Amino acid sequence: MTTTPPPPAARLCAPEALIAELGLTTVLAVAAHPDDIDFGASGTIAALTDRGVDVALCLLTAGDAGGFDPGRSAEETARIRQAEQQAAAEVVGISEVVLLDERDGFVTVSDKLVGQLVRLMRQVRPEAVLSFHPERAWDRLQKSHPDHLAAGEAVVRAAYPYVENPFAYPELEAEGLAAFTIQHLLLMGAPQERVNLRVDVTGYQDQKLSALERHFSQHRDAERMRQFVGEQLQAVHRGGGYAEEFHHVIVNDPETISGF
Repeated sequence: MTTTPPPPAARLCAPEALIAELGLTTVLAVAAHPDDIDFGASGTIAALTDRGVDVALCLLTAGDAGGFDPGRSAEETARIRQAEQQAAAEVVGISEVVLLDERDGFVTVSDKLVGQLVRLMRQVRPEAVLSFHPERAWDRLQKSHPDHLAAGEAVVRAAYPYVENPFAYPELEAEGLAAFTIQHLLLMGAPQERVNLRVDVTGYQDQKLSALERHFSQHRDAERMRQFVGEQLQAVHRGGGYAEEFHHVIVNDPETISGF
């Protein structure tokens, strides 16, 4: 009888080491809903922007199907949640928030959505894209909302091959949005066996919690939320500090041969 060996322990990386290793000057974060990025990666984002990295955020939906007020219209919920996300973005230093028009709860990986992401990637031209993992995480199913999985799949498809293929979405080339190569993906909400990177966000945990608190409409019990997030950050660090975890995927490096 053979057994599958456990995956290697995810390495713990300081923000300045991550910036140097990945050559980061610009990062594009893509989330399905307002507050997603704050739960998954706002400590990392705060640490990066504090060191001069520009981070832009793209939301696929306005989050109009979220919250706990049955008397509030979808339009009002969308307005509130957009304002909440803008306030949270300012807390962690995000430079721009872009909103697409996917339907909350029903995000679909379509040619249209992938094309919108390719356009945005070519406009921003980041070294790394931060988004959701496209694989379902059975260890805690709440990480794998269907919109999260769809967002991750759309991002991965856009990052390879479409953003680097000048013959894909030729209208973008005609507009002057030239093809280029994404170097890295940082995918949050990954199945535990895929996690290979932990970013030390010690010193940024309160900034992360402050960003999350801006999403007033989404917290029935704000104190329990703070406790849960703090516990998760400490569990990921494993050494008395605070950390966030990712599946780091190298899309292109100096040894990459396209198509292989």
